[in-house]
Amino acid sequence: IIFSDILMVPYGLNQKVEFKKNFGPILGELNLKEISNFREEDFTEKLKPVYMAIDLVKRNVLTQNKSTIGFVGAPWTLLVYMINKQSPKENFTLSNVLKEKSSTEKILKKIEETVCLHAAKQIEAGANVIQVFDSWAGLLPQNELEKYCFTPNQKIVEHIKTFNVPVICFPRGIGKNYVDFCSVVKPNCISIDYDVDPKLIKNKVKEIAVQGGLDPKVLLKDNKSIKKEVQNYLNIFSGQPYVFNLGHGVLPETKPETIQYVTDLVRNFK
Repeated sequence: IIFSDILMVPYGLNQKVEFKKNFGPILGELNLKEISNFREEDFTEKLKPVYMAIDLVKRNVLTQNKSTIGFVGAPWTLLVYMINKQSPKENFTLSNVLKEKSSTEKILKKIEETVCLHAAKQIEAGANVIQVFDSWAGLLPQNELEKYCFTPNQKIVEHIKTFNVPVICFPRGIGKNYVDFCSVVKPNCISIDYDVDPKLIKNKVKEIAVQGGLDPKVLLKDNKSIKKEVQNYLNIFSGQPYVFNLGHGVLPETKPETIQYVTDLVRNFK
């Protein structure tokens, strides 16, 4: 798995991106004119280290019958970071992102085109699976989901599929709307968060693989509790294509030996 941060896209579009310890990402001013006129070749040159890393890894795993997974952020989530200039966990107001519809839509279109380019360059370098992270899809109200989440993701998925490469989508936080997302976007695999009922996905989402679901906080519990929760997901999705994973990132306080314990549970599950 070649995980380059999703904020490589705004960085590649020449918006300043830095990470502050114990705070998270901080982005610079957003210049719509500069971003709109930024050339594809300048973007790919800035992100060349990402493509080189994929190429190097692919060459090493080529004989091991393993896939190489590339990553991109979805347009809505990138738009949120680029306009909000930091994580929307704090100091975020939806109206600030959507207040100037015309400029917002122009930025979104540019992001969409750039994400397609970024995915294509990763595939060219050797990635044969792409995962699309819409980490802040849950910030959208129901009436804006189609425009800012479903449609942009659909366009990106369709573009990636032209390379005969499967796509995993992760529209975190959209709850029961996962079902509609799958029917519209049609990813090859849907990654679910820990707030969505896995039985809903089991019963309503057919013909595509499922990934994830386990609450990262579970890994802070005792082994008996962890085993119960892990086996719950494995049992629910038994008999269909399922990739065990968390419903979001590993918490910093998680012990490495707990990760090993969970890995062993999954590998030994029957």
